[in-house]
Amino acid sequence: MPNDTSTPAGAPREEPAVEAPSPARPPGRTSSSDPGSAPEADPRAEGYRAVLAVREFRVVFAAHLLSLLGVTVSELALTVLVYDLTGSPLLSALTFALGFLPYVVGGTLFAGVADRFPARRVLVTCDLVCASCVAVMVLPGTPVGALLALRCAVAAVAPVFTGTRTAALTDILGEGDLYVLGRSLLRMVSQSAMLIGFGAGGMLLTVLSPRGAITVTVLTFLCSAVLLRLGTLDRPARTGKDVAGPLLAESLAGAGALLGDRRIRGLLLLFWVPAFFVVAPEALAAPYVEAIGAGPAALGLLMCAMAVGHIGTELYVGTALGPRARSRIVLPAAALGLLPLVLYAFRPGTVLAVAALVLAGAGAAYIIGLDQWFVEAVPEHLRGRAMTLLTAGLMTVQGLGMAVAGLAAEFFPVHRVVAASGVVGTVCTLLLVAEVRRTRVRYRSARQG
Repeated sequence: MPNDTSTPAGAPREEPAVEAPSPARPPGRTSSSDPGSAPEADPRAEGYRAVLAVREFRVVFAAHLLSLLGVTVSELALTVLVYDLTGSPLLSALTFALGFLPYVVGGTLFAGVADRFPARRVLVTCDLVCASCVAVMVLPGTPVGALLALRCAVAAVAPVFTGTRTAALTDILGEGDLYVLGRSLLRMVSQSAMLIGFGAGGMLLTVLSPRGAITVTVLTFLCSAVLLRLGTLDRPARTGKDVAGPLLAESLAGAGALLGDRRIRGLLLLFWVPAFFVVAPEALAAPYVEAIGAGPAALGLLMCAMAVGHIGTELYVGTALGPRARSRIVLPAAALGLLPLVLYAFRPGTVLAVAALVLAGAGAAYIIGLDQWFVEAVPEHLRGRAMTLLTAGLMTVQGLGMAVAGLAAEFFPVHRVVAASGVVGTVCTLLLVAEVRRTRVRYRSARQG
């Protein structure tokens, strides 16, 4: 689904995206673009190899993989556990849905943590909080209500962790091409790990009880915390020091400042709006397979197809295109990305439906360039909150998109719902593309003036 060139890494971009004027840097903090602060990558490496040549990024990458696999396994195991305890399909489905809904709470109310405290401290603390919550889930006497509450707590912490880590990448990799490719790698790993994680979770449940499988998640969170504590630098907070004052007010003020900026608001919506519509075919894959009379194998293909298209295209864009080309394709790729879903209007069989989903996944080609535009538009002192808000919004709109698609399918045929999501989503995205283009021209004029 929604979860970073042949140009040498670090080479000057030929057509830089326009950014807002940068605020004064907090005392004691060095910009990642200042002389002498560039990441220590192998100068002979290019593209993704240059990113992986940065030792600190490799630590973050490994910690990300561990956490992601653990979360995916625990989601599956917890769903099975709740169903075993209650026999209720509704509560079992709610357990999975709770992985999306608290993102908006954590991402809005706790976003200030990402800028108020040093990144390493935030990341390690988030891992330890999640490990503690999951450890309580493992206890045999934990009631179902507590299991659901703990699931919400882990999901509320997730956007703070992800936003802080994403902002920290600018310190580790700089704000140029290495950062963009680092984000791309983490995204591709997220797509792959979801597929692998669900498969691994299914295998674990054949030899372990659901609580035994959940125990694996405790270990992955603890290992991630150790890696981040020992393998990353202790940099100061983005605000310059640990500030006092209401965290909620600081978080809401940051969200207001970001959403009040026309350029940043347009870029956020360009991340969120296509993600809202693109989830429809995945949310309705099971009823669609039943409607066309296909079997379980077809369901597996439909569920994997979009991720395959996403990973393949992002890998191509990251390795074969330079920064200027990636910037040029942002708006066209975003505008056309949802059109393949319109093929569902003809109620295609498995082969054509898979092809449509692979093409829809390939529409994510615009995200790498959009990442660069976003990090350039956001002032450094708001970067942690911006990345947290971005993550929370993505997860929330995907959950809402699934719910809306499911509701629509109660009244209309599944294939028409998916096709309509392609049509309506394309119209909405075209309006956003026009808005982002206008703000880009204005930012360029402001800089040149």
